[in-house]
Amino acid sequence: MLESAPVNRLQANLCLVCVTLCWSAEVILYACIPAGVPAFATTCVTGIAGTALLAVPFWRRVAAALREGGARFALAVFGLAVLSAVYNTLYLFGMKSLDVASGAFSLSMTVVVLPVVLLTMRRRVAAETWLSVALVLAGIALALGSSVRTTDAPGLAVLVAGCLLRAVAIVLLADLVKKRDPVAVAVLMEGFSGLIALGGWIAEDPRLFAGLPVSRTLVAAWAIYAYFIVAFATTLNMFAMRRVTAANATVVYAIEIVFTLAWGALLPAGIVERVALTPRIALGAALVVAGSLAEILDPRGKRRMAEG
Repeated sequence: MLESAPVNRLQANLCLVCVTLCWSAEVILYACIPAGVPAFATTCVTGIAGTALLAVPFWRRVAAALREGGARFALAVFGLAVLSAVYNTLYLFGMKSLDVASGAFSLSMTVVVLPVVLLTMRRRVAAETWLSVALVLAGIALALGSSVRTTDAPGLAVLVAGCLLRAVAIVLLADLVKKRDPVAVAVLMEGFSGLIALGGWIAEDPRLFAGLPVSRTLVAAWAIYAYFIVAFATTLNMFAMRRVTAANATVVYAIEIVFTLAWGALLPAGIVERVALTPRIALGAALVVAGSLAEILDPRGKRRMAEG
């Protein structure tokens, strides 16, 4: 059994906040990628490049983890990669009919459905986590409010389905990284994700790189994405999840909405879709932050590393 990561729970949660900051930058990087570039191409190239960045210095750890866990370990990581590919695809389809603010708040529904997933798996959900979930749900309801139209229903349904699958993936991932080397999990999961995306890319455009509008901007966006989003954020997330529960991690992930809204409000319209920070949206985001802080700070120190 590998030793625990040398961080306490508060430090792990601060690492998760850093992870969400990296993830929120996706909206900026995607805006730099030409419209003619398939999403599968981006996932494939950045996934494989990020895997290579990690595999070069850590190949011995990956090999050791595979020897210890065998085919069962590899299949578990592959299953997580498949879940990730499916829920990310659902997110892409669901977001098409929603604006940035509505989509960002809808993605936070993972926090709401996670306790249901945990109870279905016969896991205990702490009272403090229920408080965090209530605050996040109130923030989502307030921010969306009357802005949700009947025509948005299909997109919201697809997003909720994606959130449900993501919740399952988070629980399974939290279990796995507490037993196996988090670096090995990160390398294998991103590598499998890249290969899965390669299959989708071939199906969409068999020409692969020959069909891309290659430019310095595209290469730079891919390079930054591969390093910060795939290699750095994924590995940091794996280590942090060794010290927290799945519910804890999911609530902290909700802070991503604040960063996303900030990019939409502050950056020029030529980079991202602008977001009008109405009082409802601002208060809704504040409630999401309050829910996350209730999970992060834990002033009474009563949280445990795993659900019961």
